[in-house]
Amino acid sequence: MLDGVQAARSGGIMNENMKCPKCAGHMVQGFVPDYSPNLTLVSGWLKGQPQRSFWSRTKGSPRDSTPIGAFACEKCGFLELYADPRFAAR
Repeated sequence: MLDGVQAARSGGIMNENMKCPKCAGHMVQGFVPDYSPNLTLVSGWLKGQPQRSFWSRTKGSPRDSTPIGAFACEKCGFLELYADPRFAAR
């Protein structure tokens, strides 16, 4: 069986053989939602420390972010997150 890093990098985003690095349980793909007014978006990763912004509280453009995909263990609940453009909404 593949661990999370190997499975996420093995061509597709999700590999059915992906196992939890903590307990060897089965990992299920999902995403971390960003609930904005009237929208549900895929959360993104931005390089660097957060910077304050007067207008939007935190500086950062969605165009500069990389979508985050999440994998959760069905057995112990462990979460593994990956930043990869393939996790963008389709």
